[in-house]
Amino acid sequence: QVQLVESGGGLVQAGGSLRLSCAASRNIFTINTMGWYRQAPDRQAPGKQRELVATITSRGSTNYADSVKGRFTISRDNAKNTVYLQMNSLKPEDTAVYYCAADFIARIYWGQGTQVTVSS
Repeated sequence: QVQLVESGGGLVQAGGSLRLSCAASRNIFTINTMGWYRQAPDRQAPGKQRELVATITSRGSTNYADSVKGRFTISRDNAKNTVYLQMNSLKPEDTAVYYCAADFIARIYWGQGTQVTVSS
C-alpha cells in the first residue's frame, strides 16, 4: 500500500506561483509512476473525472497536459520520498483541488487533495 499526503495549496493571484508537495509512505523509487491530477469546481459532481496535470516515472520521464506545459514542472526527490509540482504563471482556470496519485502494483492510490485557488 501507499499513503500520500499533499501540501502546499492556497490562494494566489493570477501570475503567481505555488509549489505542491506529495509525501509518500514508501520509497518512491519502487513506484512506477506518480502524478498530479486536478478537479475543477464545475467538475466535482459525481462521475466527473479528474484531469491529468503531470506525471513522472521512476526513471524520471515526465508528461504534461497541454494546458500547463511551460508553466508547471513536476519533479521527484527519492531521498525524501516526495514528488513536487512547481506551478508558475498561474491562471484563474487553474483553480481546482489537486490530487497526488501513485501507480503501484497495478493499483492507483490517491491523496486527500489540496485546494488551489487563483484569483483574477
